[in-house]
Amino acid sequence: MLSKLQYISQGNTSEEQFLNIQKVLDNGCDWIQLRFKNGNTNELHIVAEKTKQLCEQYKATFIINDKVDLAYQIDADGVHLGLNDMRIKDARSILGNDKIIGGTANTFEQVSQRANENCNYVGLGPFRFTTTKEKLSPILGLEGYKAILNQLAKQHIEIPIIAIGGIQLNDIPSLIETGIHGIAISGLLTQNPTITTTLNEKLYVNI
Repeated sequence: MLSKLQYISQGNTSEEQFLNIQKVLDNGCDWIQLRFKNGNTNELHIVAEKTKQLCEQYKATFIINDKVDLAYQIDADGVHLGLNDMRIKDARSILGNDKIIGGTANTFEQVSQRANENCNYVGLGPFRFTTTKEKLSPILGLEGYKAILNQLAKQHIEIPIIAIGGIQLNDIPSLIETGIHGIAISGLLTQNPTITTTLNEKLYVNI
């Protein structure tokens, strides 16, 4: 099952990364995507190994951003790939059919492409400006999500959509109304890990 709340890790050092992940798991988040762009190969491997052990302890899903080889080596639950990362079919040939593969998108055409590539979910964004990511794609805003979700419905394309990019607590009800599956959060949860319960209550209110 794909969680409705996904945490994308933050931290400039291995220690910061692991501490932030620990706090979020302690507060009830059950989906971790390790994103550690500043870490070298050795640091990333160490954090990934420790995070995998934590996620197993907390029965959380563990996804690695970009690094398909690392996900394979440590047997993570899957990977998330940007538009300029390894092709989905190549990642699938390495990881197998049982692993989760998510893909980034910014437009309806890219979501459609991801669906054709048999991604398990699409990270669609950014919702608004965020300092978390460099080289930001065009901002979608609420109207952008509505338009893309409507196009998907008209084309009978079904794939879980995860909204991402500068999302705040008061954005969630309106985003859920567009038909998205869930949200991915980085900065908000890093700064306030104790609001995990509140986020989940907003996301799972209609179940």
